[in-house]
Amino acid sequence: MGLRAPFFLPREKSIIEVNVGKGMDIMWKGIGASPGIAIGQVQWLIAWEVGVNKEKISSQQVNEHLERFEHALLQAESELNQLREKTARELGYQEARIFDAHLFLLKDPLLIDAIKENITVKLLPVSAAIIDAVEVFASFFATNPDPYLQERASDIRDVGKRLVRIVTGQPETRLELVEPKIVFAHDLTPSDTAQLNKANVLAFVTEVGGKTSHSAIMARALEIPAVVGVGNDLRKIANGTTVIVDGFKGLIICNPSARIQEYYKKRQRLYEQQLRELDRLRDLPAETLDGHAIHLVANIGTPRDTESAKRYGASGIGLFRTEFLYMDRDDMPGEEEQFRAYVEVVKAFNNQPVTIRTLDIGGDKYLPYLKLPAEANPFLGWRALRLCLDTPELFLPQLRAIWRASAFGKVRVMFPMVSSIDELRAAKQFLVQAREQTIAAGHPIGEIEVGIMVETPAAAILTDILAPEVDFFSIGTNDLTQYTIAVDRTNAQVSHLYESLNPAVLRLIKTVVDLAHHHHKWVAVCGELGGDLLAAPILLGLGVDELSMNPASLLKIKGLLRQLTFTHCQRLANKALACSTADEITNLAKKELRAIKTMFR
Repeated sequence: MGLRAPFFLPREKSIIEVNVGKGMDIMWKGIGASPGIAIGQVQWLIAWEVGVNKEKISSQQVNEHLERFEHALLQAESELNQLREKTARELGYQEARIFDAHLFLLKDPLLIDAIKENITVKLLPVSAAIIDAVEVFASFFATNPDPYLQERASDIRDVGKRLVRIVTGQPETRLELVEPKIVFAHDLTPSDTAQLNKANVLAFVTEVGGKTSHSAIMARALEIPAVVGVGNDLRKIANGTTVIVDGFKGLIICNPSARIQEYYKKRQRLYEQQLRELDRLRDLPAETLDGHAIHLVANIGTPRDTESAKRYGASGIGLFRTEFLYMDRDDMPGEEEQFRAYVEVVKAFNNQPVTIRTLDIGGDKYLPYLKLPAEANPFLGWRALRLCLDTPELFLPQLRAIWRASAFGKVRVMFPMVSSIDELRAAKQFLVQAREQTIAAGHPIGEIEVGIMVETPAAAILTDILAPEVDFFSIGTNDLTQYTIAVDRTNAQVSHLYESLNPAVLRLIKTVVDLAHHHHKWVAVCGELGGDLLAAPILLGLGVDELSMNPASLLKIKGLLRQLTFTHCQRLANKALACSTADEITNLAKKELRAIKTMFR
């Protein structure tokens, strides 16, 4: 019999508060940013202190310092791209997007001009020029009343620190953890986190930050407990001190008594038991209480990700982001290398569907060996399918590799960033050409379903025109949100306006579903929204047929949907469509989750 009972944690008893009141244990309160319990010893991550020479330079030295700054910009961009790719491989694409904001800052004309002015006009040495400009920008964000914008000050300082390290010739430092520890820090920057030995991190605790801080995002991706925003009193806890981290309540308990340790060990065992019960859902069908089925599949970036996808019970791959095969290298992968990568995933899923998205480069993803021209607005420029249609030498080898992989299982191909019927037809002509070339080369092939990513409002509105040309639609909510509400999600100044539960976005999703179903074509959501516990019931109610997500979210989404009825989800979706703002929709979804008392809040 399937698991139907709601999952939840027991209410906290007063034992901790009582003991603290009697002075038996010392407790710190912060923000619970990632769930779980950890018991271990503290290891402080000591930030590298930036020490710089502030003596003014002579006018003859200006060009030398400008050249050092330009070199630092190039080296910082290279380092950040490497960290982005490393994070994408180890944690996933969404977590790697943390570095997009840093790369954006390196090209921010206001920041660059401010640093250059400090050198040319104020005659500050390059390191001091960087610090002075960075602090002006960071202070602007740090004093903003919006918590999200406050936390972006950390991004600016992290970029500034990297530039200063490069211009002063300092080596990159990292915390080497040789045994499991609870990492304490003033703040964990993306650069710090990306270089930690994750296997030995029991939990994160920081003095600053909130639920949208980078340390919180990374902790959730790693599925380890985190408490942030504890304050400067945290510094009273020394290295080696035994602490308990309660990621549910945002508590840090220092030198806990045996009684408290036993209490938390029981809670830890209970949580692990609940996760094991959740694991039992892996082989159960993804269906509602009234029998409505939905396909739950995984987003991956490399063949290595298939292990995680299968462990969490994915019924296929809804999005294979092939661009990661092209990254972190000096040249383009050939047809044979791509074929080996695709067929490895296809074989791993044993005739379950594998949806391969063709190369999506441009915008926030750059390949140095392609020598792409600089663009004023790359998100609206030569990217994704537009680039592929203009470069057959790039497009055809990938399509041939996909055709060859189709001989070994159920393969789907999906074209990104389609905005017109002409682009789609041109892409299909290349697909036919690649098929003929593959057959001529003597390779066996199978059948391929053809679909498109719905990432532009144009594609959403034209669904009825595009439908006869495709087998399916997959809605990329990340870009669809960005283009619908005209917000660059990598621009720290406006990214707080980026809300996927925006009424306009939901209405476009509803339009796509209704028009596609009218033509008997199915619809998936493969953007970040697909794995969002607040959004999943609404998407199901809108009529979405498939949700594709980070593998770690699969069982939680399945557990939630198995506690609901499709009729209930439809009513919820209709209420959401009647809302006027993203906040109204978010509050509505939160209210629904509280009503069923799941542990997934």
